[in-house]
Amino acid sequence: MTFRIGDKVVYPSQGPCLIEAVVNKAIGGAPASFYRLSLLDHSRDAVLVPVEKLSALHVRHLVAKSEIPNLLGHLRNSPTTSKNWKQRTIDNAKLLASGSAFDLAEIVGSLTELSEAKALLPRDRQTLAKAKKFLICEISEAKDESRDAAEGDIDRVLESKATLPETNAGYGKSVPNRRRHNEHAGPNFSSH
Repeated sequence: MTFRIGDKVVYPSQGPCLIEAVVNKAIGGAPASFYRLSLLDHSRDAVLVPVEKLSALHVRHLVAKSEIPNLLGHLRNSPTTSKNWKQRTIDNAKLLASGSAFDLAEIVGSLTELSEAKALLPRDRQTLAKAKKFLICEISEAKDESRDAAEGDIDRVLESKATLPETNAGYGKSVPNRRRHNEHAGPNFSSH
């Protein structure tokens, strides 16, 4: 994969970035070349990444605008996350490290769904916030739209996912997703 100054890329640990320049420095007396990546979030911080290590670090171009519908479809159909917190942490760390927009969508979809069933652990909340921030930024940049518009796209998909029917314990009946069902349920009175 070739990269040029002016390309928008995703650096997995930092999110979407702009390649601003190639910087030459002497490291331990030997010359080395680095890409200066400016983060496309509101901070506009910059990082230097060795040119020869870019592909090993899973840096990639932004997802194409034409892929956004598939990406949002993946968000809608993301699998349920592990109930075991330790396994969930391992799985989500691997997904974040991959640098894939589809893996970010999987994290956002599965942790959002989990948050509707129970309170998230602090590490899950941080992971969800980071993955959603990166996903919003990438969709915004790919579609050349505001962050608010991209967040709205994601939230609409998550809301539609929350209202999808799920099967009721083998009876073949369809019931609304737990969150939607419980939001409208009145007090739970049982008569004996």
